[in-house]
Amino acid sequence: MSQFRATRRTVLHVLAAGAASAALSAFAQWPDKAIRIIVTFPPGGSSDVLARLMAEQLSRKLGQPVVVDNKPGAGGTIGGAQVASAAPDGYTLMLSNTTPIALGPFTLDKQPYDPVTGFSHIAHLGAAPLVIMASKPSGLRSYADFEAAARKDGHIDFGSGGPGSVGHIHGELLKKITGINMVHVPYRGGAPMTTDLIANTIPVGIDVITAYVPFFKSGQLLPLAVTGPQRSPLMPEVPSIVELQQPRLVLENFFGLSGPAKLPADVVARLHDVCNEVLVMPEIQKKLTELGIIAKPESTAEFNTFVKAQVDVLGPTVKGAGIKL
Repeated sequence: MSQFRATRRTVLHVLAAGAASAALSAFAQWPDKAIRIIVTFPPGGSSDVLARLMAEQLSRKLGQPVVVDNKPGAGGTIGGAQVASAAPDGYTLMLSNTTPIALGPFTLDKQPYDPVTGFSHIAHLGAAPLVIMASKPSGLRSYADFEAAARKDGHIDFGSGGPGSVGHIHGELLKKITGINMVHVPYRGGAPMTTDLIANTIPVGIDVITAYVPFFKSGQLLPLAVTGPQRSPLMPEVPSIVELQQPRLVLENFFGLSGPAKLPADVVARLHDVCNEVLVMPEIQKKLTELGIIAKPESTAEFNTFVKAQVDVLGPTVKGAGIKL
């Protein structure tokens, strides 16, 4: 009998060791096929450009194709929901940012996913500030002019790239914190808003800085403030909102790499380390600067803490403003 128990114990040990070996072998082979990065915006925007930069470098370092798949719509939640419901095997990822994580889910009556626990937030890639800008004929030449005009006239119109966009939310945050009355004028993207800003159909617009630098340099639009904690390298002469004594108005469009919840820890660690290796490459830093993005290499734990803080601040702002998509 004792010999039988010993034999049975030996068999169990062998089976357990085999299972562990198989698991290690499976990870050792990851990735063994193409990886997909879902972008929750159409091609051509900052998220798409950054995703393609990262995909090229990740493919080289991981030895497998990394393809970008654009899934826009519903405040980023269409693409976000696909990632949240994907198998946690490391082959479906998302170029996460402020919209699908901290804004879009809160514009819907029923959230399609929990933006904090519904994902494995892997790596913080960077952040781009917004810019509060004015049309040239408006006569606004500074952030102080903007606030003074709003208080004098009782309200001021401001444009954004659309309902629930990061520019819209910053306007709502600005209203809440400063007490000035701002009337939101939504557009279907930044291009039509730019046209109306130049024509002075609206006096003020708020959006991510990247696409507007040529209009600032030509003098067609006037930057009043950037919403990051420091000045943007794209427009170093423009003050940050912190310099203007409004630290609670700091809001940047963050970019990260996320995957479905419960990704294997080893996969998360490998992706995180490779992303951070890419972010310190001089050629990548140059391209990020051209996009107005400041690289943010940090630990996975720090990125998760950051995501939760963004959701805790912006989610209630979206709900409080009654924004629906």
